[in-house]
Amino acid sequence: MKLEVLVATMNQSDCQLAEKMNMCGAGKEYGVILANQANRNEIVQEELHGTPVKMISTTTKGVGLNRNIALLASTAEVVLFADDDVTYYDGFQEQVCEEFKKNSKADVIIFSLHVTKNGQIIRTVNGKRKRLYLWNALKFGTCVIAVRKNSLLKNRICFSQLFGGGCMYSSGEDSLFIGDCLKSGLRIYACDFVLGKCAKDTSTWFSGYHNKFFYDKGVLIACMFPRMKGIMKWYFALRFLKLSELSFKEIMNQINAGMKGYKNLNVYSGK
Repeated sequence: MKLEVLVATMNQSDCQLAEKMNMCGAGKEYGVILANQANRNEIVQEELHGTPVKMISTTTKGVGLNRNIALLASTAEVVLFADDDVTYYDGFQEQVCEEFKKNSKADVIIFSLHVTKNGQIIRTVNGKRKRLYLWNALKFGTCVIAVRKNSLLKNRICFSQLFGGGCMYSSGEDSLFIGDCLKSGLRIYACDFVLGKCAKDTSTWFSGYHNKFFYDKGVLIACMFPRMKGIMKWYFALRFLKLSELSFKEIMNQINAGMKGYKNLNVYSGK
């Protein structure tokens, strides 16, 4: 079984990121594709410690488009999506493939990940083995998701170019991706195998639970839950209420504005 790790990254000058993330040395059947948004358009291929690494640099913008570029370039049976701040543990490639071999019903497997702060593990993402559905799958980020590529191709599933870093609206591309998988009938399972660790000392995109955050959540709700948006807006408002300095009324106003703005893809205006 061939596996490729698809890394969304920016401003890389060479392929050494693959070695830094500990993705090299496992063998030629385990490849790496670095989708690198930079100031040039080029493709570079190297072999680092026996592992084929391809870096596709483009002048495009947006994490969803970047992941799609990597996905289209992949020739593997299974792809593991990755962020460039993850450091993998030895042998993760073999374990990912083994999980798909053991579970022939799985189209998507969501693995576990150690989250660190100041070098210490503060929590584990996932950590349980079970089947996932709409009500318990949307909380996971893309960097723990592995997929049979043909399952995506047959159902025309890719990443949204509206949500996420570098896009019109902030985070949500991972939830939309998982939601699209479930709506297409793909079977998603959680796995307790820990892929590696990810440092969360700082955030490159999150700036607080402010007006734009809730406006963008309104856009996401309208996009993802067109028939349930009247209910889901209450869930999101209550979920983040204690984390924000905004009042419940202010939060609801921004969510409602975002839901309305989705119709014409209007961005937050600062009001």
